[in-house]
Amino acid sequence: MHAYYLAEAGLEVEVVERRALGSGASRGNAGWVCLSHSTPVPAPGVVRYALRSLGRPDSALYLRPLADPAFVRWLWQFWRSSTPAAFRRGYTAIAELNRTTFDLFDGLRSAGVETGLTRPGMVHAFLSPAEARHHLAVQRQMAHGRYPLPDDVVTGDEARLLDPALSPRVRAAYLVEGEGVVDPEAFARALGEALAVSGVKIHENTEATGFRTGGDRVTATGEIPCSAAVIAAGMRSSDLLGSLGHPLPLQTGKGYSFSVDLDPAPLHTLYFGERRAVASPIGPTTRVGGTMELSGNNNRLDWRRIVAVALASRHYLGRWFDDPDDLVSLIRDPWVGGRPFLPDGLPVIDRVPGHDNAFAATGHGMLGVTLGPVTGHHLAAYVRTGRRPDVLTPFRFGRGSWARRA
Repeated sequence: MHAYYLAEAGLEVEVVERRALGSGASRGNAGWVCLSHSTPVPAPGVVRYALRSLGRPDSALYLRPLADPAFVRWLWQFWRSSTPAAFRRGYTAIAELNRTTFDLFDGLRSAGVETGLTRPGMVHAFLSPAEARHHLAVQRQMAHGRYPLPDDVVTGDEARLLDPALSPRVRAAYLVEGEGVVDPEAFARALGEALAVSGVKIHENTEATGFRTGGDRVTATGEIPCSAAVIAAGMRSSDLLGSLGHPLPLQTGKGYSFSVDLDPAPLHTLYFGERRAVASPIGPTTRVGGTMELSGNNNRLDWRRIVAVALASRHYLGRWFDDPDDLVSLIRDPWVGGRPFLPDGLPVIDRVPGHDNAFAATGHGMLGVTLGPVTGHHLAAYVRTGRRPDVLTPFRFGRGSWARRA
């Protein structure tokens, strides 16, 4: 997205992509473009929930302890960021950044980018009316009018009528209108095509490993000379920033998904409240996803986690399979993606300290698709003008104890 908005402003841009466009951590995600779930992961109670997951690889949030001082330090800083006050600050910062998300998607479409965005709305489904009302109350408290919310939840047999895919076990639900979904892989390819048309040179299957510098300026990425550099490399951003003296304490929050043909298929994006799993209508199929796995910086697919997501979905979608052994033949594209997280759950979108022309945009966690356009739009303005937009202040380097430690 940064390349798109920089090229749109008339700058000469080159993109260095380690693999093919659209093949990274966002390829198999749920594709949500949403305001109502743009929250930092560190939240009151999340650490207690994670500790209960120890030894339970079927848990929605799975923590596997590692004998790694950096991982332990990250968990400690994560816990420090899970207070109510920190959560409110993080939520407010992301919500403000997110205000123009749908306007920017509209702008992309008007410019000829095939975003594939649809806005069917999101149904939040629950097995318990009390849990549904609690969740809606928290959302209403945090939203402050930034997005529409219903006055109350729908309960009983009427709850499942909000979407034809919901099972009779769903006893409470509510609809947040206007929330969107894209096919993330197709969206990435469309952006690549738009970049090529605008004259951007894309180096696919080319890995950036460091920079050449002169004084306080980056002069080249590998053999590619540059007047400025934007580091937006997901989990690999820390190593690249480390070559500039500013590594980040990123940890992989692994998420899992798969595709399945359901009958009836969901018409909306679905959030399964108690189990923290999701479903999205993407093209002719349904993508089911979920889990947050903190097990170190790796991209190994654990089939037990796929089974856990499928079992969680069955509470809300009905018995679309009878035995976990059936999943091998029923599902397609089992996927795991390593989403980059900083301890406070917020991204870094800022100039790299000590380097006038190097910038970073990483740590978006589960919000990469939603926050992609707004991040690219504002960071491009920062690169062009040298002035940080006010909305990016909460996402600066050096904003907390983890940054001072780094």
